[in-house]
Amino acid sequence: MKTLRTRLLLAFSFLYSMILAGLGFILGQLFPVYLENTIDENLMKTEKDIVAVMKDNNIVLTAQQIQELEKVMPKSFLLEEIATAKLQFWLILIVALVFAFLLLLFITDRLLKNLTKSVEHVTHTALELAKGNYRARAYEMGEVATSQLSKSINSLARNLQDMMLVREMEQERLKTLIENMGSALIMIGREGDISVVNRFFLKLFNKSNQDVKKHVFRDLGVDENLEEFVDYVFMTEQPYRKQIEISIEGRKRHMEVYGAPVIGEHGHWLGVVIVMHDITELKQLEQVRKDFVANVSHELRTPITSIKGFSETLIDGAYKDEDTLLSFLDIMYKESNRLQMLVQDLLELSKIEREGFKIDIIPTSLNAIVRSSIEMAKMPIEQKHMTLKVTDDEEVIVLGDANRLIQVAVNLIVNAVTYSLDYKTVHINVTKHNDYGVMEVIDEGIGIQKAEIPRVFERFYRVDRARSRNSGGTGLGLAIVKHLVEAHHGKIIVKSQEGEGTTIRILIPLAKEQ
Repeated sequence: MKTLRTRLLLAFSFLYSMILAGLGFILGQLFPVYLENTIDENLMKTEKDIVAVMKDNNIVLTAQQIQELEKVMPKSFLLEEIATAKLQFWLILIVALVFAFLLLLFITDRLLKNLTKSVEHVTHTALELAKGNYRARAYEMGEVATSQLSKSINSLARNLQDMMLVREMEQERLKTLIENMGSALIMIGREGDISVVNRFFLKLFNKSNQDVKKHVFRDLGVDENLEEFVDYVFMTEQPYRKQIEISIEGRKRHMEVYGAPVIGEHGHWLGVVIVMHDITELKQLEQVRKDFVANVSHELRTPITSIKGFSETLIDGAYKDEDTLLSFLDIMYKESNRLQMLVQDLLELSKIEREGFKIDIIPTSLNAIVRSSIEMAKMPIEQKHMTLKVTDDEEVIVLGDANRLIQVAVNLIVNAVTYSLDYKTVHINVTKHNDYGVMEVIDEGIGIQKAEIPRVFERFYRVDRARSRNSGGTGLGLAIVKHLVEAHHGKIIVKSQEGEGTTIRILIPLAKEQ
């Protein structure tokens, strides 16, 4: 594609050639006539001068002499000189015209170079701006006629660049907001195609960008409850909020879903946006709260009902029988002790779970903790005629609160005794494992079903409710143990085989050697 400068130069060349050709043609036609007229005038003047001289000298020529004179001086003696002059004229004219043409082309080219260079660069800059390159700039030369155009183009480019930067910044902010909003988001076009999704949506439904990009929403295979919600928003074109339950890879999740239509300029309907907030944990916590209230009510009702019943019986006259009175008072005493233990455990658990709960962590001998715990749990062990075997071949020093660790160990030992038959053996091992001190309590009791192992640390959960209640347990012991171990930055691991026994492993960080 020829440049503007070349096109203009060709146009001016054609114009100059026409003008110079016409000028040459005119000069070529006029010069011979002028030359002949000049020669004729000179000849006539010469003849007149000769005649005048002859008259002045009284010289009279006869007709024959005049003819002889004309033969001596013919008019045609200048024809060759005239032809030569014409040829020289044409050569000079052609050379002059060519030189003038070249000179005009040179001057025009210099003028066009300054003019078209800025125009071409402005054109190139405009094309770059049209392609989206807002960093392009045109030359601004003050002496050029197009300098104002260059300044205008540059001002436009700067404005477009500023607008593009603002737009990119806004898009980046919007993308960051969408990607980190903490809820799953999907935008569906008016034809059902997916236009925007965030990483929480992809993570929730275990999808990749390739799985959803340029696909129709119904092809994703999401839960039908979510599809019905989206269909409702599409049909009503109104904001809608609802709590739904969806199944993802066999797992039930509770979602609070909000849908709204996306309206563009001039009321143009673009699609819908769906935001999903996972409230599964909130639902679980709500259920735990309900279960806790129900369990507390149940656990409190049993001893209170027992105490109330026996006291009413005594009031009705049973106190007159001494044996009955003592029996009832003994039962009421045990139930009141059980009620007191339940309240104490609830207060203890509440204290441990409270934010800001602290323990005094100092280097503590895990071996001494086990020995102290065995002494405190000696009575239930002796009552069931059980054997306790301790293996602590090496001294294990951990970072912990001695009183709280004794509380943990006593709970585990009492649990092992409670859920074992008489004359069984409980093994306690104290060892080191990597950066942890380890205490294992192994019993030969009834064991725990595999599906129930994750629930043993729940409040009021009992593997065998009758056995635990008869032993005086509250169902809060392992919940307290779990929170105390976590307060020590430790771990608790449960392994069990139903009918064979249970192993509970406590890992507490070791103290650094001095």
